[in-house]
Amino acid sequence: MHQVYDVWFDDLTVRWFHDLLRLRCDVFVVEQECVYPEVDGLDPESRHVWIEIDGEMATALRVIPRSDHIQVGRVVTAPRFRGMGLAGQLMDHVLATGGTVELEAQSYLAHWYQRWGFTVTGPEEIIDGIPHVPMRREA
Repeated sequence: MHQVYDVWFDDLTVRWFHDLLRLRCDVFVVEQECVYPEVDGLDPESRHVWIEIDGEMATALRVIPRSDHIQVGRVVTAPRFRGMGLAGQLMDHVLATGGTVELEAQSYLAHWYQRWGFTVTGPEEIIDGIPHVPMRREA
């Protein structure tokens, strides 16, 4: 197990925020070739959860509080750290608090989220050029 950082936006250091944006842009914008607004206005109201390995942000996600649930998004792992179960550790951490959770999963990863009890709640749609499905896990 690695140390999980769980920090509200206002408590992020400039370095942490830089590393978070770099990881997300490296994977979503460059690797997956998605042109989308990475700075979407949701980070300031979110908790940011990540794992560092040897000073490098290896995996991260954000948790957006909603009125009756939380929304998990921007789940990302750097290519060289994939296959180590790191994103799963973040999901375990977030889900340990209980409550209802919603997310938009890249369709090919829906089965991955199902291991935590998430179910598909609607039709597949294309978001930023990639097929996604809405998913929910009840409290």
